[in-house]
Amino acid sequence: MKKTTVIFDFDGTIMNTNEVIIRSWQHAFRTIEGKERPLEGILKSFGEPLDVSMARLFPNMPLEDAIEVYRSYHRDNFGEAISVFPGMRELLESLKGDGYAVALVTSRLRDTTWQGLDKYGLAPFFDTVVTCEDTAAHKPDPAPLLKALANMGRAPEEAVMVGDTMADVRSARRGGVASVLVGWAAAVTEEEKSGPEAPDFIIDKAEDLYGVLG
Repeated sequence: MKKTTVIFDFDGTIMNTNEVIIRSWQHAFRTIEGKERPLEGILKSFGEPLDVSMARLFPNMPLEDAIEVYRSYHRDNFGEAISVFPGMRELLESLKGDGYAVALVTSRLRDTTWQGLDKYGLAPFFDTVVTCEDTAAHKPDPAPLLKALANMGRAPEEAVMVGDTMADVRSARRGGVASVLVGWAAAVTEEEKSGPEAPDFIIDKAEDLYGVLG
């Protein structure tokens, strides 16, 4: 079936927020533990809601206190540290011009999501935006994807989910949506790319998505 609907992740897919996320985590580790942690452990948190990651990484600290250490740094540095991945703006503009329904589904809070969209003028390209504040369950649960589809009046078999983490891939699979992993993903291993939960498609450049849509 030809796909009519594209659901995008935000961090690491459309927007290059990797550096500010890593720096925010290392700030939290330095503040709470007195030293930084290896990058590998940080990458494993990519795609998770922050409270889930914090509860796992700082089990002995009050959750809201740990989150505030991270967010205080993130808020102060987010706007200046993000950029759009090459080709993504052009892809979004093309998809809207060609009549596709386009959604954004992210585990990020609403305020910084819109800060990033507004900074680069991307908001008009999306028919709906679903953040972590809009559903009780989060990726890899399919609830956020299904909410986005319901908002647009589209069915799962019409859609693809474009993301950079296994949480995106698993959410798509569980929701009956085709999964597309971006080739610039920082948190997915080669084994995961070809393993039992492998994405349906991998694209190396933004414009390659058209080859998936049919």
